[in-house]
Amino acid sequence: MSHYDILFEPLQIGPVTAPNRFIQVPHCNGLGHMRPRSEAANRAIKAEGGWGIVCTQEVEIHPTAEISPYFEGRLWDERDLPVHRLITESIHKHGSLAAIELVHMGHHSANNFSRLAPLSVRNTPVDSIDPVNARAMTRRDINDLRKWHVNAAKLAVDAGYDVVYVYAAHNMSVLMHFLQARVNNRQDEYGGSVANRVRLIREIIEDVGDAVRGKAAVAFRLAVDELIGPSGIEATNDGAEIVSELAELPDLWDVNVSDWSNDSATARFQPEEGYQLPHTEFVKSLTSKPVVGVGRFTSPDKMVSLIKGGKLDFIGAARPSIADPFLPNKIKSGELEKIRECIGCNICVSSDNVIAPIRCTQNPTSGEEWRKKWHPEKHTTTNQPEHILVIGAGPAGLECALQLTNQGHHVTLAEKATEAGGRALTESRLPGLSSYKRVADYRMGLLKTSPLVNVHLQSELSATDILSFDINHICVATGSSWCRDGFGRQHPRGINTANSKTTWLTPDDLLSDNKLSDEVALNQLQGKHVMVYDDDHYYMGGVIAELLINHGCRVILATPEPLVSAWTVNTLEQHKIQSKLVSLGINIQTSRTVADINEGAVELSCVYSGKSIHTQIDAVCLITSRQPNDSLYQALLKKQQEAGVIELKTLKCIGDCHAPSTIAAAVYQGHRYARNFDGGRTTEQYLDSFEREIVSIT
Repeated sequence: MSHYDILFEPLQIGPVTAPNRFIQVPHCNGLGHMRPRSEAANRAIKAEGGWGIVCTQEVEIHPTAEISPYFEGRLWDERDLPVHRLITESIHKHGSLAAIELVHMGHHSANNFSRLAPLSVRNTPVDSIDPVNARAMTRRDINDLRKWHVNAAKLAVDAGYDVVYVYAAHNMSVLMHFLQARVNNRQDEYGGSVANRVRLIREIIEDVGDAVRGKAAVAFRLAVDELIGPSGIEATNDGAEIVSELAELPDLWDVNVSDWSNDSATARFQPEEGYQLPHTEFVKSLTSKPVVGVGRFTSPDKMVSLIKGGKLDFIGAARPSIADPFLPNKIKSGELEKIRECIGCNICVSSDNVIAPIRCTQNPTSGEEWRKKWHPEKHTTTNQPEHILVIGAGPAGLECALQLTNQGHHVTLAEKATEAGGRALTESRLPGLSSYKRVADYRMGLLKTSPLVNVHLQSELSATDILSFDINHICVATGSSWCRDGFGRQHPRGINTANSKTTWLTPDDLLSDNKLSDEVALNQLQGKHVMVYDDDHYYMGGVIAELLINHGCRVILATPEPLVSAWTVNTLEQHKIQSKLVSLGINIQTSRTVADINEGAVELSCVYSGKSIHTQIDAVCLITSRQPNDSLYQALLKKQQEAGVIELKTLKCIGDCHAPSTIAAAVYQGHRYARNFDGGRTTEQYLDSFEREIVSIT
C-alpha cells in the first residue's frame, strides 16, 4: 500500500474511464497539423509515461478561425482524419485516453491563411496588431458555429478520441468572448445577463454531447478568473455564476485562470506550485462532476493532499508533463528522485510563439521523439565503454555527463568552482530565478549515485594537465562570459571606455558570490546611480536592475528596444517584467542606445531620431552579449593539430563554450553530444541524423 495509490485510481468520466488521475491538459507544441508524426510521437511519450489522459493542443474547427502562421491542430473536414488517427493510435497504444480540444478562436484569429473575415461577438479589431477587424456574428453565424462544433465532434470520435473538449479559456476562444461582459455588447438573447452570455456555451456543450453520446466524454475548459478585477470574469462573481449555470452539463470540468500569461505564469512571478488554486478550487463545491486543475504541480505529496482534501479530482499539467513525461510512472514506482521538475521558465511556450518545435530546459528530448528518435528514459547502451573527460559542470557538462553514463560510458567531470551548476546555479541567486537551480540539482543528484562518474570540484585544468591524463576523449564545456566592452548588436565595435573612470560592471561581477570584480561588495553601491544597459533583451537586464535596486542603488535601465526585456514577449512575461520595474521606481529609458560615456555621465541617443540625453551615473552594468570561454579548447585544439604532440580520439566543445545561448540550448547541446558519441568514429559535425516531415505531392 503506497501513500500515492490514490493518484492511480481509475475514475469515470461520462462514458469513459480514465486509468488514473493524471491529465496532460491541452498545450501547444509547435508541431500540430504540419508535423503530424512529431505531434503523435510527442503525445505518445506522455501516454507511455503514465498520463491517463493525453490531450492535443487547440484544434481549429473551421477556416473562419485559423491561427496561421502558427502550427496548431486542425480538424476542418475528413481530410484531416489521418493525422488525428495517428495521434489517437499512438496514445491508445499505451493504454491512455486521447482527448481533443476543439476551438473557434473568434477575434483571436486574423485568418492570414484563409483570408476569411474573422467572426466575433461584436464588430471589433482582432486582438493581434494585424490591421484586421472581425465582424459581429449574425444568428446564422451562431447556428453555423454550433454546426461546426457538431461536425468536428463527430470527426473527433471517428478519429478515435475518447474526450472532446469545448473551450472557453485564455481569452483565445469565441466562447470565452461571449462570456466577457466587457466584450459582449449584444442586445439579443446571447448578451446581457450571465445566463444569456452562457447560452451559446450551454447549446454547444449539449450539441457536442449529443454528437458523441456514449462514445466520448465531453470536457469543458473554462477560465474562471481573468485576474483583472471587476472588469473581467472573477471567480467570486461571474466565474461562480457561470459554473453554477453549467454545473452538471459537461462530464469533466477543466478549470484555470486567464489569460495565457497567467495560466502559464513563469516561476519568476508565481514561484509556488498550485498558485491557481485560490481562484479555481471553488468549482468542486458547485458540481458533482470531476474537476481537473493546473498550477505547475511537481510534488507528489501536494497532489495527494489536493485529491484527499477534495480540491481536485484530477492532477492536470502541461509544463510539468513536458519537463518529465514520465512523472506519473516515477511516482508509481517510487523513483521520486528521478523526477525532472519543471523550472517554470516558459522556454516551451516561447517555441510556440516563435513558430518552432517545442523545447524544454529540463527535458532536451522534448520535440525530438520522432525527429531524432530520442526517448527521455530509454538509452542505447554501448558495447564498448569509453572514458570521457568532461570539463565544466554547468548545464551542458552536467547533461553530457549524465547521458554518457546512461549509455554505459565512464566519465570524469571536472569543475573549477566549489559547486556544480555553472550559470544555472549562479543565475538562481537572482530575483525570481531560484527554480533554475533545479537544472543542476536534478543532474547532480543522479550523477552522485552513478558508479560510472567521478566528479572533481575545485579542479581547474590546463591543457598540460589534460594531456597528462590517460583519457583521449575530451569534451570542453567551460561556459561563457559577458562582454566587458559593450560588444553587441548595437555596438559591433564595442563601447569606448578608455577615457572613462566610471565603474564598469557585467552580470558576472554581480553573480560571483555577490561581489564586484574589485572586491567592493554590492552594498557599497547603495545610493549610487547605476545604469543597466541591456542589448541582450532576454531576462538578464530586468533581473540585474531588480537586484541593484534591492541593494539600494538608484537604477536606470536603458535599452535600444521599445520594450524592456523584449524577447520575453515569447515567454509571456514581458508585461509583468516592465510593470514590476516601473513599480520599483527604476528609471526606464527605451529606444535608447549608449552614444558615449564620460566620467560621471552617460550619453543616450534615441535609436530613431539620434537626439541625445545626458544622465549622471556612478557605474554602468553592460548586458550586451556573451563570448565563449574557449581558451582551453583552443589550446587543446592547437596541440592536437601539432603533428606528433597529442593524439586524441575526440575533442569537442559544447554549450555556451561552443555558442552562447539559453540554458535550454546548453542542456540540449550536452545531450546531443552524448547521443552522438561514437567512440571516435567519424561523425559529421552538423548533420547528425534527424527526420524531416516533407509534404508529398500525390
